[in-house]
Amino acid sequence: MQNSEKREEPKSKRGFAAMTAERQREIASQGGRAAHEQGVAHEWSKDEARAAGKKGGQASGFRRRISSPSLDVLL
Repeated sequence: MQNSEKREEPKSKRGFAAMTAERQREIASQGGRAAHEQGVAHEWSKDEARAAGKKGGQASGFRRRISSPSLDVLL
């Protein structure tokens, strides 16, 4: 068999990809708890949370707003 005819074997999953979703959640949860214990975890203020929610809401409708005609024109 020549190199150009070599079939690629599928890669085996490693790390997080090889774990169950439950195990991934456990590890992520441990990291979050550790960050809070060390005092390096970010805690949102009401104003920060409000601004982030507003920004996310604007971004989620962006594609819909730019791809559809404005309703103001139809009225």
